[in-house]
Amino acid sequence: MKLPETSEWVLHTVAVIAQLPAGSTVSGAQLAEHFGVPGPYLSKQLAKLVRAGVLTGSTGPRGGFRLARDPGAISILDLVTAVDGAADPYVCRELRQQGRGAARPEDCTRPCGLAVVMRQAHEAWRASLAGVTVAEVVATLPASVLEKNRRLLLGEGVTEPLSR
Repeated sequence: MKLPETSEWVLHTVAVIAQLPAGSTVSGAQLAEHFGVPGPYLSKQLAKLVRAGVLTGSTGPRGGFRLARDPGAISILDLVTAVDGAADPYVCRELRQQGRGAARPEDCTRPCGLAVVMRQAHEAWRASLAGVTVAEVVATLPASVLEKNRRLLLGEGVTEPLSR
């Protein structure tokens, strides 16, 4: 399974927002600078996350993005689906019925075996991502990473509990 680069941006962005104290907001520009990615493209992905109900966004001097739900209620699949959709990446074009080696129609009454295997793989991948939450990913990070991200995004001396 190959995902666009922007999917990685989204996964890391939501994970870093989940490291901040509850109610904290961070701007798209701060996030783009934090990860060294293009701001306009990241902003488009953040807007998708807002539409999907993963983030909330506000404007103004204290505006920015924050989680719309508890990080324990946001699966990695939620993030991938929000930005990349849920479509199966494998499309069977019934190649077995084309060209000089075309199978007879009566031999193709069941779905193509390759299409079946690919669909099963896609469903297993989705189930795997659905079984992992943002909170679980954040829980694997060393305290030094959490402290650094909070300091860089919110300023020195942040001691509030993580958003949970």
